[in-house]
Amino acid sequence: MTDLNAALPLPVRSDEVLARLAVRRSASAQLLIAPGPSEAEIEQILHLGARTPDHGKLFPWRFVVLGPQSRADLSEALAALAESQNRVDKDLAVLAKLANPPLTIMVVSTPIQGHKVPVWEQQLSAGAVCMNIEHAADALGYSASWITDWYSYDPAAVALFGVQDGETIAGFIHIGTLSEAPLERPRPVMAHKVERRP
Repeated sequence: MTDLNAALPLPVRSDEVLARLAVRRSASAQLLIAPGPSEAEIEQILHLGARTPDHGKLFPWRFVVLGPQSRADLSEALAALAESQNRVDKDLAVLAKLANPPLTIMVVSTPIQGHKVPVWEQQLSAGAVCMNIEHAADALGYSASWITDWYSYDPAAVALFGVQDGETIAGFIHIGTLSEAPLERPRPVMAHKVERRP
């Protein structure tokens, strides 16, 4: 049980964290292989993921841990759905992202409608959870890929995942071990993205 009256330690400089952030990048889901996190590591990842900015302390998100069997079943159902909808081959091909990695954590945004905290802020909290999960997986020595794809938005597909009315899929965080080293990707020119005001 968390002691809400306990004082937390003050931040201290961590060159290790800075070094990790300097080379952080999402993995390719298709390149994630075993080993994946243990049950104890999954619990740690979820606890760290939940330590996110959350205006109003609403916890407007939930996690669904998808193991190999559930993902295989979902991939089969999604493939049948895609074929019934005459979706393009690319939509079928992306299902490998869901089926192949050792572990997937689905983050569901569950905003409270009509609350004084705007829905947009609650959705941002779910996005922050996704990023925390990626950082936690990285700190444990794994790689992660945060994706959505068509089945995050198709109403029939969303229903297969058990997502309820008023909820949305913030992302699928695929976690495992990279089978090959990632390549760097384009990054923004910060001068084009930063405005400084006196």
